[in-house]
Amino acid sequence: APKAVTLTVGATPVPHADILKFIEPALKKEGVNLKVVEFSDYVKPNLALSDKELDANFFQHKPYLDEFCKSKGLKLTSLGAVHLEPMCVYSKKLKSLNDLADGAHVAIPNDPTNGGRALLVLQSAGLIKLKEGAPITATPQDIAENPKNLEFSELEAPQLPRALGDADIAIINMNFALEAKLDPKSAIYSEGSDSPYANIVAVREGDENRPELQKFMKALTSKEVKDFIEKKYGGSVKTVF
Repeated sequence: APKAVTLTVGATPVPHADILKFIEPALKKEGVNLKVVEFSDYVKPNLALSDKELDANFFQHKPYLDEFCKSKGLKLTSLGAVHLEPMCVYSKKLKSLNDLADGAHVAIPNDPTNGGRALLVLQSAGLIKLKEGAPITATPQDIAENPKNLEFSELEAPQLPRALGDADIAIINMNFALEAKLDPKSAIYSEGSDSPYANIVAVREGDENRPELQKFMKALTSKEVKDFIEKKYGGSVKTVF
């Protein structure tokens, strides 16, 4: 048998490292020893990949990777999207987005990445239209059409679950929703799987065709992984493959 290859992959703990540990046995059969290195921040995994301490990483979405590479001058690329932690619309007052009154109060995150993402969610729900060519970091100033005259308050992303008492709707990142014990199944609208914010596997440019990385990607986007994610995380993580 050919000599086993070791693949070192950086990941944040949940759900990324959990999913990687799940595919470890399948990869072993393919002659690939998977070594998972856990990170608790969003900066080091890309620097470690660039410095060849890792073969790949699995923690971020493409808009973040693109922005990081541009600002730091790194040559990293996406090998493909795996799952989405959907950003959802929650409400304590409404059962459906159709019940949104004129001038309703909408709470969204105040940081550019998440704020822009929240506006894209509202656009996909048909509530607003952003200006042609609005960036992924759009703010309420980039709204071209707002037929319901929605009023926006921008708050720190972790504070949004608490805003549900005041706002008609709040658009909340999955991790903060789960921390606040909000059930994703109670959301009145959820980001679709065509979102640009799906989590990807990143590798160094030029490594895309390495056979062990190809095997890794195949294992990560298998029916077994789809079933595992569905069973373990319910609606809080959606596969996009």
